[in-house]
Amino acid sequence: MTRLIVVSNRVTAPTGAGGESVGGLAMALAAALREYSGLWFGWSGRTTPEFTGQLTVQRAEGVTLATVDLEEADLQEYYNGYANKTLWPLFHYRQDLTAYDRSFGEGYGRVNRRFAETLAPLIEADDLVWIHDYHLIPLARELRALGVKNRIGFFLHIPWPAHQLMVTLPGHKDLVQALFDYDLIGFQTQEHVQAFEEYVLSEAGGTRLEDGGMRAYGRTARIGAFPIGVDAVDFAQLTRSEAARRTFDVMKAHTAFRKLIVGVDRLDYSKGLEERFAGFERFMADNPDLRREVLMLQIAPLSRDQVEAYQEIRARLDALSGRINGEYADIDWTPVRYVNKTYRRDQLAGLYRAAQVGLVTPKRDGMNLVAKEFVAAQDPEDPGVLILSRFAGAADQLRQALIVNPNSPEDIAEALKRALSMDRDERIARWKVLYDNIVTEDVTAWRDAFVAALSGARETPTPEGPYGEQARPLPVDARLFPNGGAPAGSSTSPAFVQAQGAVLGRG
Repeated sequence: MTRLIVVSNRVTAPTGAGGESVGGLAMALAAALREYSGLWFGWSGRTTPEFTGQLTVQRAEGVTLATVDLEEADLQEYYNGYANKTLWPLFHYRQDLTAYDRSFGEGYGRVNRRFAETLAPLIEADDLVWIHDYHLIPLARELRALGVKNRIGFFLHIPWPAHQLMVTLPGHKDLVQALFDYDLIGFQTQEHVQAFEEYVLSEAGGTRLEDGGMRAYGRTARIGAFPIGVDAVDFAQLTRSEAARRTFDVMKAHTAFRKLIVGVDRLDYSKGLEERFAGFERFMADNPDLRREVLMLQIAPLSRDQVEAYQEIRARLDALSGRINGEYADIDWTPVRYVNKTYRRDQLAGLYRAAQVGLVTPKRDGMNLVAKEFVAAQDPEDPGVLILSRFAGAADQLRQALIVNPNSPEDIAEALKRALSMDRDERIARWKVLYDNIVTEDVTAWRDAFVAALSGARETPTPEGPYGEQARPLPVDARLFPNGGAPAGSSTSPAFVQAQGAVLGRG
């Protein structure tokens, strides 16, 4: 029976409904694997003095996890280096922050080889392998070198940069060539597909095929847009949880007689936080009669604090929020509350529901699931208004949001004024269209569309929508933990994998 093997840089064990903190990829992958047989493979988040290839296998919330530890050098060169100092800034159009170092590239290649060597013994003949994101672009090539002939798909969660930007990357040809070892290459939006195709046509002398594929480097791969979604119905139901209701009540009491503007983003220069603060500052300056009627809450959990660019943006945001509060605060009110803390999803559901405005203004984003979760959490009788950057992938779908240019403080200020003064009928009408979209094009539709395309069970998307007729999930493999149990955590070397076959659902 066909299994689904999901591979990502980091594997995060799900902790139960509402218990997870913000993190779109982890939530989407956990939701996918609950419906499919197979396992989720990747880095444990831990380091070891010497890489051994030992696996730790566990089962959490219906998901089977197989993780491996990395060396400290791997972490610095592969993760903090090539992934987050080279590819991440370049793919988010920040060439000024892109660092090129030979050791970064060597570490990136080394970890992808190590992942392949550890993963290959777990793959059976009929398995579908689904690899995620920019950390693991060469992984299919490494698996092919080890003799893996399975269908392998790749999905990029971040933007694919324009052709002129991509060619600034040393070794760009080798990186793109590695993608043609995949059977299916998926992007978030059609814009990203077109940028990739332009590169292949111009730099690789590739050709576009009638079936939606491309041929280059002597190989053929299918290319497509698969916009990722959220479990919208589940997130809406979270607003009824005890934690969500408590958060809602606290925020309503704290913002009595004021309207709440909320932003939730990982602390990252791609999220447009400095420009967002500048837009709110312009709103305050242009609308003195509305100043005391609003409160802006920005939640920005810290991330990648070993990377200098992230340390610098934190310092600048501290200064910006202090400047705005210093200019406009009174003894009983401060206009900006800036919090570097992670919150559970059920708490965020209550926070979104209490807000009159969701402010989502990344400078460049693959999709942005916060925008979709904000919509899901709204009260149908009195919904808030979503303000969304035109450079977020979600803007292609959520067109009833107020779409803004995040680089323009005036644009953000005007959108804030419009959102705060919008009458209920217009808010409800806009919200209904947004909610219908996130329910129809949810995480299940994304998952089924990609897996069906990878398995060859579906043609190119139809005009009915990005996904057309929905594919049915593959049946769950009863061989995985047939008695419902799970190992507390077993470390295995590749040579010991065969003995652990029952744990991993092997015949």
